[in-house]
Amino acid sequence: MIRTSLTLLLASLALATFAADKPNIVMIISDDQAWTDYGLMGHKQIATPNIDRLAKESLTFTRGYVPSSLCCPSLASIITGLYPHQHKITSNDPPIPAGMKPKGFQQSSAFKQGREKMIQFVEAVPTLPRLLMQNGYNTLQTGKWWLGDFKHGGFTHGMTKGGRHGDQGLDIGRKTMQPIYDFIAESKKADKPFFVWYAPMMPHDPHTPPAALFEKYSKLTDSPHVARYWAMCEWFDQTIGDLLKHLDEQGLTQNTIITYVSDNGWIQNPNAPRYADKSKQSQYDGGLRSPIMVRWPGKLAPKTSDTPVISLDFFPTLLKLAGIAAPKTPGVDLTDDAAVAARKVIQGECFTHNFVNMDEPATSLRWRWMLQGNMKVIVPGAAEKEAKPELYDVLADPFEEKNLATDKADVVRTMTAALDAWWTP
Repeated sequence: MIRTSLTLLLASLALATFAADKPNIVMIISDDQAWTDYGLMGHKQIATPNIDRLAKESLTFTRGYVPSSLCCPSLASIITGLYPHQHKITSNDPPIPAGMKPKGFQQSSAFKQGREKMIQFVEAVPTLPRLLMQNGYNTLQTGKWWLGDFKHGGFTHGMTKGGRHGDQGLDIGRKTMQPIYDFIAESKKADKPFFVWYAPMMPHDPHTPPAALFEKYSKLTDSPHVARYWAMCEWFDQTIGDLLKHLDEQGLTQNTIITYVSDNGWIQNPNAPRYADKSKQSQYDGGLRSPIMVRWPGKLAPKTSDTPVISLDFFPTLLKLAGIAAPKTPGVDLTDDAAVAARKVIQGECFTHNFVNMDEPATSLRWRWMLQGNMKVIVPGAAEKEAKPELYDVLADPFEEKNLATDKADVVRTMTAALDAWWTP
């Protein structure tokens, strides 16, 4: 009896020491928000005081990118540290059989079978929450999650049970923050470090902001659609403020790493409740660019950098900060200045909304893109047969209005060869 009690005491002490040695991690992932739509990025109307504060306290990269401008593949890349063609989740939904309409397809056996295959893809590769779980973490999924039950991603706790892009998980932020607060309390009680995936469907449509926020922004624009979107951005920022305040009140700020990125961009169409061209699903920075942040008070010195980075970098960065051996992935440690500076190119890929062939990523490919210095090349894939390569100087022309491909054909050839060396579809 004495030996058993001693064993339990030693085990408890070991767990407490383990928890104290491991940082908590909170990933904040905006949903459909353009890189321009923050105070820190110079927006004149949208108020984002909490994100701005986070940026000032973080290692902040103003020229961050995601590899793909569509929700599901972008989120899958964040959680695996792999490009879509590597983890194979290139699209939001499975292929639609010939002759079947989209609405009926989502109720069909073909849709269910395709979903099961997407789940198999994420189960076949290491994920950030699974690796953290294997090293003693409690891990929580909230918000957007396309890949079945939260457990398929390696989460110990979660809100999504299997709906197409989040079901109950989509209540987070819009209706409540309590599941996160309860999870944190449970983890504290168990003396376990925690990981939170906070990916609310915000500012993603439906744009249904609080009335007071809509009224505020209606005075700043003639478009009600733009006003609703701007109001959604501030509402999302308010939820981040609530989350940061809770961490402060629980005495967890100093030992909690916070990261920030948007899954893809959104430019609001002023004349309709939908996105404009050159944003979501596009090959342009309006769909691909996002500020990227990592905050760990007292451990990472705040700094703002305009060196391009990519959301795949979170995977090796967070595992290293947690003291966990990371499998080989394409990203680099964002806290390693030399590694970030040594990387000369950032590249990515955009695919069709629905898979064409789930076993062959190249069949769904719309575009490959590469950023090298100030030049960005865009090369069409199999799903864009009539398209031509594009080239932009994104520093001089950040909204990609002047295509330089004809004038600088040699640059297009050189950069395309580099893309082919990275991945030849």
